Amino acid sequence: MSTPLTDTAARPSDETQTASRERTATRRHYLMCRPDHFTVAYRINPWMDPAVPTDTSLAVRQWQTLYDTYVSLGHEVELIDQIEGLPDMVYTANGGFVIDGVAYGARFTHEQRAAEGPAFMRWFADHGYRVAEPAETNEGEGDFLLVGSRILAGTGFRSATASHAEVSRLFDREVVSLTLVNPSFYHLDTAISVLDPLTDDESANIAYLPSAFDDASRATLERLYPDAILVDETDGAVLGLNSISDGKHVVIAARARGFERQLRERGYEPIGVDLSELLLGGGGVKCCTLELR
Repeated sequence: MSTPLTDTAARPSDETQTASRERTATRRHYLMCRPDHFTVAYRINPWMDPAVPTDTSLAVRQWQTLYDTYVSLGHEVELIDQIEGLPDMVYTANGGFVIDGVAYGARFTHEQRAAEGPAFMRWFADHGYRVAEPAETNEGEGDFLLVGSRILAGTGFRSATASHAEVSRLFDREVVSLTLVNPSFYHLDTAISVLDPLTDDESANIAYLPSAFDDASRATLERLYPDAILVDETDGAVLGLNSISDGKHVVIAARARGFERQLRERGYEPIGVDLSELLLGGGGVKCCTLELR
């Protein structure tokens, strides 16, 4: 469970106050998977090209830097062993969605990843979580983001809309459906970054890439999060929004320079990490990180 270090201040009412606000870090609990068998052997998203060589040892070194970053920030990190033949297990965010000790399992869209769902559910059960086996197609925290008490839920490429209702019933929370329209941003966590994980709905901050969503979803985001950071296409193109925040420190793609500047202006402390090798599989910081609540 996450433990607050100090109380989180209320969100200021104007941009100047927002920039100067003191942010508060909270200790987090993550699940990761060392990419010992990482490769790109098939193509299930626009980032993947089996003809482009991959370097497993480089992927492991980059992943280790991310792991070490979390540990240095005081977060708890647990590991699931990668199964040979399942190279995308490194993207643990897709393996489930966990709130209050209940793990909603993943049911993957593509057959290449289908065996990951049971593997993650076994890990959850073995580690004391109550596992809810899904009836609907969903890809875990890739398409479900907890913002305050509200769950933002993505659809359009991977998770079925019916899974949103399943999650709402399971966790008894408001679920807001958002439709993705750009295949390069096939999971919600590639297009939205949750910046204040533990604040209430009214003071929560997010960042997002407007062009990743249809008109109705953009209107919903504008209504719910009028002070959100709008990230440009350049930073979106390196999966800059695929990031992890503890409320103060935001771990992002090292090449997302514009997003880094925007975060600093809002009082966050961005930390750039190079995951360029893992980007060849279509994943970044958040994809490699599943939060255990």
